[in-house]
Amino acid sequence: MARPVGNSWLKSARVAAGYPTQQAFAEALGVDVRQVRRWESDNPPWPHPDMQQRLTQLTGQDMDALGFTIPAGRDSPAAKRSAPMSPRSVAGHLPAVPSQSGVPMQPASAASDYESITRSHRHLYWSVAPATLHPAVRAHADLGCTLLAETAGRTRRAVAAALAETWLLVGRIEFFDLREPDDAGHALLRALQAAGEADDSLIGAAILAHSAFIPGWAGDREKVAERMAAARTYARRGTASAELLAWLDAVEAECETRCGNARTALHLIAHAEETLARGSEHHTPTWMDWFSPARLAAFKGNTQLKAGHLPQARTTLREVLAQMPATEDKQRSVIYGDLAAVEAAAGQPAEACRYARLALDQLEITWYATGMERIREVRRALAPHQHEQCVRDLDERLYCWATTVSALSR
Repeated sequence: MARPVGNSWLKSARVAAGYPTQQAFAEALGVDVRQVRRWESDNPPWPHPDMQQRLTQLTGQDMDALGFTIPAGRDSPAAKRSAPMSPRSVAGHLPAVPSQSGVPMQPASAASDYESITRSHRHLYWSVAPATLHPAVRAHADLGCTLLAETAGRTRRAVAAALAETWLLVGRIEFFDLREPDDAGHALLRALQAAGEADDSLIGAAILAHSAFIPGWAGDREKVAERMAAARTYARRGTASAELLAWLDAVEAECETRCGNARTALHLIAHAEETLARGSEHHTPTWMDWFSPARLAAFKGNTQLKAGHLPQARTTLREVLAQMPATEDKQRSVIYGDLAAVEAAAGQPAEACRYARLALDQLEITWYATGMERIREVRRALAPHQHEQCVRDLDERLYCWATTVSALSR
């Protein structure tokens, strides 16, 4: 078999790191493409110390594994680094990039393969039961941590970006669906670490805003303000779209509502509406599939309800229901719950129970802890009417065997 021509070790590491051409690699290194050609020749010259460091950083391999031979009398490569830690070795830490020879490096296709599964999980979130999806997404996050330790350069950044999205989805399921805020907080921290590895400020902004929900639900306005300030800072670092900026307003509005500041929340929602109306030249990231003008209106309807603006809330929520796509199963249960709350507050128990039953119908199709939370709030509000037949009928649905066991098991 003929011997491969040139330094095949460096070429293989370059391609695996996501640099398919010598030109792309040269640009990443900040050198002329002719220098890369010399390094990939049969007799590659020994790079200067600064280039040794750049080569090992971009490829995740040491100089020996890249096909270079230390000239006689020279010191060992300057860019030696320690071995990577296991993804589970230190809680809350992502693995470091390997640099020692002998660590298998994944091909560049590993990033696109990993991203495709991340994308599928994102789509499945809207239809698959959270208790079923959560273990799969969590295992995918563990896989991403392993891949992060076996990739470098562009490939590594692509894996890190998909890993950030995966950890974000883990956190979303744990907070909104499973009602496990502590676990969600840990997942979101790891998502932020992965976003840092990818240097992706936009998903960083999204992760920080999601982390604001946790103190928001606990009524800790100071922590909400800190996390939202950080989220907006990260959004300014990137090319944030109008939708992303409006969503940040909507998140802060919901947290302010939870903290009892409905007036402030309504001002934030008005600002979000203005932002959407102005638009932006920047595109919304594909992973941001949880927000739309209809979702903003849903935020608004809930805030109007909390503010006691019942006629306005009723109108807003009915319009949201009319605009909602057929695929919005989870959100539909929340809107039904809010409409039920409007009617309960308006002294219309029969209408409140009708909407609550519609929400329960939806929850039987697609479980959503946030939707069930809304129904329980409505039932508490209906306590003065608990002897009326409509409320008793609602209790029969709310506390049937299937619903009770399902609620307790999640």
